[in-house]
Amino acid sequence: MARDSMNEGDISGNETERYRQAAEDALQQLDWCIGYLHGIRKSQLSAQLAKNRMQIKQKLMQEPTSQLPSATTRET
Repeated sequence: MARDSMNEGDISGNETERYRQAAEDALQQLDWCIGYLHGIRKSQLSAQLAKNRMQIKQKLMQEPTSQLPSATTRET
């Protein structure tokens, strides 16, 4: 197998942006899933996923977050 000329850990700015965009796209899909689960009254599951999403954005992507409605709403 041929190796790239780049050293491991040496990621260009363009590649970094591609990875960031892919992460944003995945988080948008997660947002949709959270909303769907909340809509079908799986509020406990959607709330836990919303907490996980918030941790990903804060710790890995170093972005401020706002809570989704499903993260704080309790249905009875």
